[in-house]
Amino acid sequence: MPRPTKIAASPPAGVEEALERLGRRIRTARLRRRLPQAELAARMGVSRFVVADVERGKPTTGIAVYLGALWALGLLGQMREVADPDRDEEGKALERAHSPRRAHRRGALSDDF
Repeated sequence: MPRPTKIAASPPAGVEEALERLGRRIRTARLRRRLPQAELAARMGVSRFVVADVERGKPTTGIAVYLGALWALGLLGQMREVADPDRDEEGKALERAHSPRRAHRRGALSDDF
């Protein structure tokens, strides 16, 4: 079995909290649909132990499994807004700061067609 990456073995607090929150939300969605873990697992094509890992927010569980759970619950469409470049205000500000202030001229203009 491969060793977990450093971020998975010891995630920053914010990452750990986000995974746990996502896991709780997936569990809540499953319970509201009255689905046993085994049935959700069957829809996803994984074992119920993997679903339990997702619901605990286990950092070594692959993102495809988390997305698979959202898909199986009909919630995958909500992922469209995650990391949307149009909502990345910091990235847009940095892009504007590094863009040229004016257009560059490449030689003299000619009226000769």
